Amino acid sequence: MDIVKVFGLNVKKYRLALGLSQEALAEKSGLHRTYISAIECFKRSIALENIQCLAKALEIEVYLLFMED
Repeated sequence: MDIVKVFGLNVKKYRLALGLSQEALAEKSGLHRTYISAIECFKRSIALENIQCLAKALEIEVYLLFMED
């Protein structure tokens, strides 16, 4: 299990399910668009506080971002 890849894929999956662009998710979560892009491209690890911000913006529980399909 590559946790960075699983996390990035889940962020993208839940973002698209809400019909949000990376820019819209960035605005909703208080993070930068390029940061969202780097997460979805598996190029960035993420701080716990930012994980919580993303989960809230995606309207899901935090643990769902770590679940492998």
